[in-house]
Amino acid sequence: MSVKSLSNPFDSNTDLTHTSSCCGGSCNHTPKETAVINAAIEAAKNSSAQHAMPIAAGTLTEPDDIPDSPEAMLDRAVESAVVRAIFGGNDVARRKFMKVAGAGAALTAIKELFPLDDAKAMAQDALKGKIEKPDLTVGFIPITCATPIIMAEPMGFYKKHGLNAKVRKAAGWAMVRDWAITKEVDAAHMLSPMPLSITLGAGSPKVPFLMPAVENINGQAITVANKHKGVKEPKDFKGFRFCVPFEYSMHNYLLRYWLAEGGVHPDKDVQIRVVPPPEMVANLKAGNVDAYLAPDPFNQRAVYENAGYIFKLSKDIWEGHPCCAFAASKEFATTYPNTFMALFKSIVEATHYASDKANRKEIAKAIAPKNYLNQPQIVLEQVLTGKYVDGLGGIQNDPERIDFDPFPWHSMAVWILTQMKRWKHVETEFDYKQIAEEVYMADECAALTKEFGYADHPVTYEKHMIMGKEFDADKADEYLKSFKISNL
Repeated sequence: MSVKSLSNPFDSNTDLTHTSSCCGGSCNHTPKETAVINAAIEAAKNSSAQHAMPIAAGTLTEPDDIPDSPEAMLDRAVESAVVRAIFGGNDVARRKFMKVAGAGAALTAIKELFPLDDAKAMAQDALKGKIEKPDLTVGFIPITCATPIIMAEPMGFYKKHGLNAKVRKAAGWAMVRDWAITKEVDAAHMLSPMPLSITLGAGSPKVPFLMPAVENINGQAITVANKHKGVKEPKDFKGFRFCVPFEYSMHNYLLRYWLAEGGVHPDKDVQIRVVPPPEMVANLKAGNVDAYLAPDPFNQRAVYENAGYIFKLSKDIWEGHPCCAFAASKEFATTYPNTFMALFKSIVEATHYASDKANRKEIAKAIAPKNYLNQPQIVLEQVLTGKYVDGLGGIQNDPERIDFDPFPWHSMAVWILTQMKRWKHVETEFDYKQIAEEVYMADECAALTKEFGYADHPVTYEKHMIMGKEFDADKADEYLKSFKISNL
C-alpha cells in the first residue's frame, strides 16, 4: 500500500492524488483490502444518517502520521476511500474544504452523511473474519496451572481479541470434561493428556478434541504429610496412599514414572486414588492419604496450613514437562472458526505474558479472588515467583518452579500416549504420531507465536530426557518395551 493511501484524509496539507478513486487506479491495496474497502463504502452509502456515531475522543491523528498496525492501516484506508468518494476523487476540492472547515468539523459533517465508524468496523470484520460467537464460557479448575485462562478475563486478554468470555469454575476434572463434551462450556482448561484420551474414547465418550496450546510447564510437586519426614526415595513410599487429580493427568503419569524407576509398582506397592485438587489438603490433614503429586497451589497450601511439606518438584522428574492446556472440541473449532482463533490468540498472548517473571506478582493478585482461585495471595506468589517455604524449615528459590509456554510439542503427546499404553489406560491400537498431530495443534501454535514475535518453532518433535532416560518419538514402541515395571 502506498504511503499516500495512508495519509490523513482530514488534513488539508496531505496529498491523496495518487489515484482518482480509492482502488480504482494505481494504489497498491491487496485484492482482499480492495474488496473490503469497496464493500465498506457501499454499506456506508446505503446506510441512513441516523446510524452515524458520535465522534470519539482521539479519533483524529496528527497530519503526517502513518498508521503502524494492520488494523490502523485499514481504518485509514477506509477513511480515505470514503472521503475520496464524497469529493468524487477531486483532491483539490477536498483540501479546500478541509482547510476551511477544519478536521474536526469535517469529520462531524462526514459522519452526518455516512456511518464512518460502522464502515470501519465492517471492514475490520471482513478482513479478519467476524467473530461468530463473542459470548463464551471457558471451564477451569482452580489451580495455578490455569493461570493464563483465568487471568485472560480480569486482565483483558479475551476482550482485546473481541470476546466476552467468562470463566466457569469446576470442582474436578471429570466435571470439566463432561461440561466440554456436553457443550455446557465452549472451551476448557484441561490436563494435557485429556484431549488425547477423549479423542481416543478412553474413560469417556469418543469425541474429537483439539489442544491448541499448553498452559503451563513444570508447576507440580510431590507433597508428603508431616508424619513422613523420613522418606527419601521411592522404596520408602511402599504402602503409601497417594492421590492425583485425575487418571489421565501428567500428575498420575509422572508419579507412576518416578515410582517405577525406583522399583515401586504403582498398582501393586502403593495405592493411587483420584481426588479433586481443592480437596487434597483436607485429605492430607485428615490422614486419608499420605502424599500426593498435585498441582499448585495445593502443595504450597499444605505448607501454609502446616499439613505437609514439599518433597520434590515435578520439574526434578522431567524438566519442562507439560501439564495443563487449553482445549476445545473439533466441532466448536470448525463451527466457529473465527471465534476459536480469537480464543486461541487470547490464550497464547496471556500465556506469554505469564511467562515473564516480572508479571507474576501482578498475576497472583488478579487470580487470587474467590471467583477464581480463592487463595491467599502470599500462597500464589510463592508458587508463581518460585521463592517459597518448603515445610521443612527452609526457604527455596527456584524461578522455574512453574513456567508458561503455549507450544504443544507433538513429541510430548507421543510420550503421554506411551504412558497411557504402559498402564493400560487405553487398550485400543493407534498410530502415535497420527493421534498426536490430530489433537495437538503445534503447527498452528508455532505460526501464531511467530506472528506475535515470540520464539519460532521450526520443528514439532524433539527428544526429551526424563530421569536420565531419553525419549525419542520415532522409537515409541521400543521405549515402551524398555520398562521393567508396567502393566503390559
